[in-house]
Amino acid sequence: MKTCGIIAEYNPFHNGHKYQIEETKKRYGATHIVAVMSGNFTQRGDVAVYDKYKRAEIALQSGVDLVIELPVAYALASAEQFALGAVSLLHSLGCVDMLSFGSECGDIELLHETAGAVVYAQNHDDFFRYMRNGDTLPVALQKTIETYYEDDIIKTLTEPNNTLAVEYLKAMDELGCSFTPVTIGRTGAEHDSDVVSENIASASKIRKLILSGDDASAFVPVLPEADTADIRRLETAILAKLRTMSCKEIEKAPNVLMGLENRIYKAARVSSNLAELYMLIKTKRYTMARIRRIVLACFLGIKKADLKASPSYVHILGMNAKGREILSAADCKLPMDTSLKNLAAQGDKQKRQAALEESAGNMYALAFEKNRPCGLDYTTKPVILP
Repeated sequence: MKTCGIIAEYNPFHNGHKYQIEETKKRYGATHIVAVMSGNFTQRGDVAVYDKYKRAEIALQSGVDLVIELPVAYALASAEQFALGAVSLLHSLGCVDMLSFGSECGDIELLHETAGAVVYAQNHDDFFRYMRNGDTLPVALQKTIETYYEDDIIKTLTEPNNTLAVEYLKAMDELGCSFTPVTIGRTGAEHDSDVVSENIASASKIRKLILSGDDASAFVPVLPEADTADIRRLETAILAKLRTMSCKEIEKAPNVLMGLENRIYKAARVSSNLAELYMLIKTKRYTMARIRRIVLACFLGIKKADLKASPSYVHILGMNAKGREILSAADCKLPMDTSLKNLAAQGDKQKRQAALEESAGNMYALAFEKNRPCGLDYTTKPVILP
């Protein structure tokens, strides 16, 4: 038994994801796959096109054996916090042998070197000077690294999957993980690209096809007959929530710094849609993805304090027979269950984390063409396959 962890959103699960799983098994001998998957909201600051249980089911049909949920506070966090939350869940299982992730470079040694460069740069005076002068964090980091490192390190950090891979390596080092990192080189379409390559397309391209009603079946192993969610259906609800919040309440959301709460407060009062809201909030210091995440954190009631500690439980979304073998081998340091109700009863930290998940689910239920009821996080059964 050789258990491999994968961190993903599967929004939606596509042929590139299937390729990663197959190559991880073939190249590195993985026999069991556990995926830490974002729930109904994603790191780009958006809703997932299919709900988390449908995405877990497709993952289980396509090579994954166990799916556990990345709590919403971490799913909507920066790359660093996203990675730290997900890696900590794998670490807590106590039975993971390796972590597999995609990258543009496909070179684990180069990624290790780049991770070291990032840690050095983030503690350098130049980095803080660039930040004080108004650069976004990625720009400040890039400028610092360009000063002190060679072109191969610089180029590595220009690619989004490489950047996330670096955060996984940093998180493993910080947590003292014993499992081995391995990487699979990304093939075909680039991240967020509209260009397709045979049967490979980016997740963003596939989402556009699905939401526009076009055929995406060539790019996914399973195209479900399921309702799709669209954040545009939540526009009024998001604006309404922001208009009820004071500057002090907005300031408590993660990554709201240096007076950004005032810009959000003012923008919410004049914006008629989300695109307008984002543009009015936008500054040189903040990327658009970060602004979208902050807006959703405000909408869902996520606060800075919710990211001060690692996830407090392991919520199982689905499994097959091999997934049950992973659970049997686990020596989990956290409460672990398929029931959010049972997890919420484990203590104050678990209660708070579960309450955020329930609230996020209740709001996500309004993103469908036909609104869904509240409480589905407490009533939906886990996906159990043979």
